[in-house]
This record gives sequence, C-alpha cells and structure tokens, in this order.
Amino acid sequence: MDHNQIIESALIHIEDHLHQPLTVESVAASFNMSKYYFHRLFSAMMGCSLNQYILSRRLNASLTFIQNKNRSLTDIAYQLNFGTQASFTRAFKRQYGVTPSSLVTGITSISPTPIPGVVKRPIKNINGDIVTDFTLTEFKETRISGIAFEVNIADDDYKEQIRAHSQMLLSQIDETISGPGYVIYSNCQPGSTRFKVLFGIPSSLEIDQPYYFTVDVPQTFCARFNYYGELLDIGDVLKSDYARFLKISRQETAETDIELIQAFDDVHHLDSTYHIYAPIKKLPADSDL
Repeated sequence: MDHNQIIESALIHIEDHLHQPLTVESVAASFNMSKYYFHRLFSAMMGCSLNQYILSRRLNASLTFIQNKNRSLTDIAYQLNFGTQASFTRAFKRQYGVTPSSLVTGITSISPTPIPGVVKRPIKNINGDIVTDFTLTEFKETRISGIAFEVNIADDDYKEQIRAHSQMLLSQIDETISGPGYVIYSNCQPGSTRFKVLFGIPSSLEIDQPYYFTVDVPQTFCARFNYYGELLDIGDVLKSDYARFLKISRQETAETDIELIQAFDDVHHLDSTYHIYAPIKKLPADSDL
C-alpha cells in the first residue's frame, strides 16, 4: 500500500476499535510499520497527532451514544476508554464547547461527522521529518483575465461561491478555449478569513461587464505543492502542510499582496490535478533556483 492507502486504512481501523485501547504501537503494528515512522506519517497526512485524532473520534462516537439516551455518561466514558466520567466531560467540553449533559437534556444537538477523507498528495522525507512534497520555484509573470470577487472561507458556502463565479467566467468565453485556470487569493487582513479572489485564465479577454479584469500577476518566488482531487476540499490540510513546510524547511513567508495561487490543469474541471503556489522569501541559498 502507498502512504495514502495506509492512512485511509488506519482511519477505518481506528473507527472500528474505538472501544479498545489504541496506541501508536498497536495501530502501527496493524500495518507492520515502525511506530516512529507511522507517527510521523500520520501527523504529516492528517495534521494532528494520532492520539489527538483518536480522542476526537471517540468524542464523535459519544454523540450517538448520548443522543440515543440508553446509556449513562459513566457507561459511555468507560466504553470509549476515557477512564472516568470527569475526564470524558472535560474532553467533550474542550472539543464542543458544551457539556455532554446538555445533549442529554436536549438543550444542545450536535451531529456526528463521518470519517474524514485523506487529501491525496505526495510526501518527502527531510532528515527524518515527513512533509508534503514541495518544489521551490518561480511563478512566472502571467497575464490573467477573469472575474474578481470576495470570499469568506469561514462561510459554509465559499466553495459554491467560487464554483458559481467560475461558471460565470466560462459562460463568457469560447468553449474551444482550454488549458489551465487559476484562483488567486490576495489581501487577506491579519486575523481575517475574507479574501479578494480572481478566477481566470492565462490570456487577454475583453469582457465589458462589471468585475471582469485583466491583470498581470508578477513573478513570485514560491513553494509549490501538488494535490489530487477536489480543488476546494483541502481546507485545514493546506494550513497544516504549509506550517509544517515552513518549520521543517526553515523558509519564511514572503510579504506580498498575493496570499496563495491555485493552478489547475483544466479550467473546465475543478477536480483535476492542481498545484498550490505559496509565496515565500527568497533566501540566499535559493538564489540559484
């Protein structure tokens, strides 16, 4: 199995054994792997430690037990290996912001979530640390024509907004136009989740309607990451990958208006292979790249 399949299988294994003691050693042994390598692989792929993930899934499983109202909180705590009801209650409140008793009384309702998907991407090993594979490269100056809008990635419908604007652009261009497409995020204020976005293609278009622009994206030194699958479903995984990359590679974020560039192979398919370009400072050691 490749690393994606290993983690996908591990998530299923964990879900099937939440009522049993689970450790890095026991899960790694199920896949005939070193606990040290498995721990690094799991953390790199899922963005959290194995123990953190197991805790979150046990709390998730407790939601169904609580809302069925056929077991006491003490029984649920012991069944899910929390040891005591008090430790279960503390962990539950940390994760959900309410006590489990509020679900028992019906004051609050929280729906369980399915096993998370594994975002598929290549990885590399740097001095024993596992990080999402990256290439230090220049994003060359490119003229991009498209539609500009704002999006708040904290909103549940931000993906639908991007898709809707992409369809607005595609409805304005000749169907024979093919090739790459870009989603460029810029000017996010510190602590904000609102971005200015340009969805476009690398050509000059003249569309006489509001919010359609042609801009020259400057040459930018970047770390490029490769992902496979749904363009808009990487969410917190990208933040985790990028933070891990900065820590392990000892690179620094560049001060630029452009926050992120998503470049995908086919403008007509947002589920194609795509690259993420994240601007970083060009250090002396990178000058020959």
